[in-house]
Amino acid sequence: MDFKVADLSLAGFGRAEIDLAEHEMPGLMAMRERFAAVKPLAGARIAGSLHMTVQTAVLIETLTALGAEVRWASCNIFSTQDHAAAAVVVGPDGTPDQPSGVPVFAWKGETLAEYWWCTEQILTWPTDGPASGPTVSSVGPASGPTVSSVGPASGPN
Repeated sequence: MDFKVADLSLAGFGRAEIDLAEHEMPGLMAMRERFAAVKPLAGARIAGSLHMTVQTAVLIETLTALGAEVRWASCNIFSTQDHAAAAVVVGPDGTPDQPSGVPVFAWKGETLAEYWWCTEQILTWPTDGPASGPTVSSVGPASGPTVSSVGPASGPN
């Protein structure tokens, strides 16, 4: 799995924080409970660019529990919680030595060049399967490059 975060050894602390956040996000947890068995997002590839926080980690892990394949970057170079990013990469069943979670490209204090590199990484999928589907983006950081590379959607005016 490809990823770039500050320090995978922060994953244990991040996992504890995610577990706490799950109790504060009953809507997402109810969706997991209700739909995880049927995987309604199976086959979906979601590129996400929102603040990489423990709350966003709950969203990311909900999307994967519902069957989506997800790649993630932060929409802000200062808001990333490095422990949350590490925990998402490691995943609930992985270890820092054998991560089994979601590819995340985010760390606090990215340079502008690093920020755009991270955004490019979430839009770069393995060659097997379709290109990215839905893009979850805060104020468009991942949407702009997508439109630039594939052009605007055609449809009725």
